[in-house]
Order: sequence, then structure tokens, then C-alpha cells
Amino acid sequence: MIKKLVLVFIAIIAISSYGQQGTTSPYSFYGIGSLKFKGTVENRSMGGISVYNDSIHINLRNPASYAGENLEMWGGESRPVKFAVGGTYSSNNLKTDESSANASSSTFDYLAINIPLGKFGFGFGLLPYTSVGYKLESIEDDNIQNQYEGEGGVNKAFLGFGYQLAKGLNIGVDFQYNFGNTQNSIINYQYSDGIPISYQSKEYNRSDLSGLNLNFGLSYKTMIDQKLEIVSSMSFTPESTLISKNERSISAIAITSSGQEGVSNTIDIDLSALGLEETDLVMPSKFSFGAGIGEPRKWFIGAETTFVKTSEFSNELFSNNIETTYEDAYALSIGGFYIPQYNSFRNYLKRVVYRAGFRTEETGLVIKGESIKEFGISFGVGIPVGDTRLLSNANLGFEFGQRGTKSSNLIQENFINLQLSLSLNDRWFQKRKYD
Repeated sequence: MIKKLVLVFIAIIAISSYGQQGTTSPYSFYGIGSLKFKGTVENRSMGGISVYNDSIHINLRNPASYAGENLEMWGGESRPVKFAVGGTYSSNNLKTDESSANASSSTFDYLAINIPLGKFGFGFGLLPYTSVGYKLESIEDDNIQNQYEGEGGVNKAFLGFGYQLAKGLNIGVDFQYNFGNTQNSIINYQYSDGIPISYQSKEYNRSDLSGLNLNFGLSYKTMIDQKLEIVSSMSFTPESTLISKNERSISAIAITSSGQEGVSNTIDIDLSALGLEETDLVMPSKFSFGAGIGEPRKWFIGAETTFVKTSEFSNELFSNNIETTYEDAYALSIGGFYIPQYNSFRNYLKRVVYRAGFRTEETGLVIKGESIKEFGISFGVGIPVGDTRLLSNANLGFEFGQRGTKSSNLIQENFINLQLSLSLNDRWFQKRKYD
């Protein structure tokens, strides 16, 4: 039954995600796009914290979570094999001082499996890391000067391992392979007596990206009395490099009244002569630390901070954008959950997990001297599904927030995210009780 549910859910998410752009944020114009992955739906519903680990949910931000304690309700025999798949529908309202517009997108967020092996555990999966998706225009004296369009992004395939060093103390490491491409085009409009000339120039750029990086994790939890438990975690991603293979062309195009483009002539630019055919893209290091307190299977509240050396980001291909710089990024998340009674098998609503949180973030992107900031407030529920002994659940999350600013003629985004995931558990490894 679990396998059928997973396949149906993947099909639904895949159809919707490939039918639309992965993002509609104009800030995906910069670098290699907007950061797409912020954790599972369970994480994001609690403001983005990834401090809390348990035996029935996958935590994709800290590989130490792949190991852990066995379940008491299974006689301490094993942990479940965990499946997770999720997606998001986003609605954006984009505002400047002079105008506004609405846009929406639906995307696949992650697919992952965590398999226990005694004190070891390993996980693997696929998720989008950044996303590019925008259509922008610069207008002067009621005439379009430039038209910008972009799509693509970077994905991650990962394989991670966790190990339980001692009761409550786990370590882990993820090996991540990054791959994908970004594509963008710029149409430069020319006029004669206020009328567009017959042919405009269009520049097209494509970068194919690939590279490896590591993510290290550590988690620790212990009971401080009969009811209360303290949980802490940290993760560190060292600086890494992506190889960017680039191509560029210039075309003369005719644009019809309906907006269709007709290409008259195309010239491929020799980037090798400029030393830009293959460039190194430096990805910044990241460090996260969090802690919290709660009563197991009842309630939890925690906080997490993340520091990203975004000022280290560099790529020669993007170095000519004098209006854009990068500073170190910082994020703070606070959130938690409440379960009325996890083992109340007579009252379904008492087994529902209620989650809430908020986050504030300095993204590290600086445009025209303005630091681009973001905040979000989130809510969510975990709804039990299937066999009660397996503790599987469907998770719904809702987040609304704001990104950017209208100062310096920039764009302010007001966004609403609706998230859906399945967190499914199964027993693969059971001791034989009868010969």
C-alpha cells in the first residue's frame, strides 16, 4: 500500500512541477537562482528548524538523523524504514512603487529514503537546491528598454550515512552531487522616432553546472528529568566548487504584435577566447546550530541559527554585474509542535501533530546597496494515515511571508506557500519469533 501511495504522489507532483517554473521570484535573476530547499514540510511548518529528530520522520538537513534509537513499541527491535516525498504550491504578489503583478508555481521538493542498519543508518534521495524562473522588463518613458527571461536551477542527489556513537549522540555525513543548468536571455530594444525598429538584438546564455560537496552533522539529546528532554544539533557544509560550462549567442530577432519571436541570424560567441567557456563557481560554506526542549511524543520548542559565507560566492561569468554584491547571510528560526495524545487510538484528532513557527533571514544578496531580507510565519499539521503501528502521516504546511523591498526601485514579494508531503514508514527487518 505504501509503495502505491508513493508512486501516485510522485506522479502528481512531477506533472505539476514540470508544467510550471520552479519559482517566480525576480530575485532568482541573480547568481544561480533562489535557494529552493529549506527542509521537509515538517521542518518548514516549524519555521524551518531541523533540530528535532525522531524515529518516524526523515530530517534531510542533518545526516546524523539517519541513525537513532529503536522504537519501544516494537520491543526495541528496530527503527522503521522511512520514505518521504513532498511538494509546494506558491503564490506570489510582486510589488514596486508603481505597479504590481501576481504569479504562481508548483514544484517537487524532495524524494528520500532512510534505511536503518543497527547503530548505522543511511539515506539517499533527490531534491532541487536552487531554482531560476523570471520574466522582467525595464521601462523608460513608457518604452521597453530591456526584457529579461530565465529558467533552470541546480539539483542535488545525495547519499548519507549516520552512526550512533552513544545513547542519544549521533554523527553523520552526506555526499552530495550537484547538477543542473541555468538559462537566461536579454532582449535589447532599439527605437526610431519612438517606434521599435524591425530587428532587435537578443543575447542568450546557458551554464551547465556540476560538482560535489559534503555536509557533516551532529545531534545529541538527553532526558533532564522524567519528562523533559533537551535536544541539540549542528551541521557544517564546507566551501565547494561547481564547474560551470558556459555558452553564449547573439541573435537578431523580429517580434510580432502577439509577442512571437522570429530569429533572423545567430552568432555564437567564442567564450574560450575570453577565458569564460569553463569557469569555477565557488559555493559558500554553511554552519547551523540549534537547541530545544520538550516532552517526547508530546511537545517541543526549539530555535536554530544558520550562518552562510555568501560573501565567498563567485563566478567570473557574473562578475560584471556592478549593481550586485554578496554579503554573509544569516537566518534565525523558532518553532515547535504539540501532540494532544499520540497513543489515543479512539480519538483520531488527539493523534494529529500541530506545528507552528517563524523565521527571519538575511539572504546575503545586496542589490543597489539594499540588503535583500526575507521572513515567514508558518503553520502545519501531521495527519496519521494507514496502519497505526507504523506511525505514517501526511503533512500539510502553510507559510506566508515577504522577501525584498520596494526601496531603490526594487521589487517586494509577498508570498504564500502551501506544502504537502507524505512521511511513510515500513518494517523491513524483523526478528523471527518462530522457526
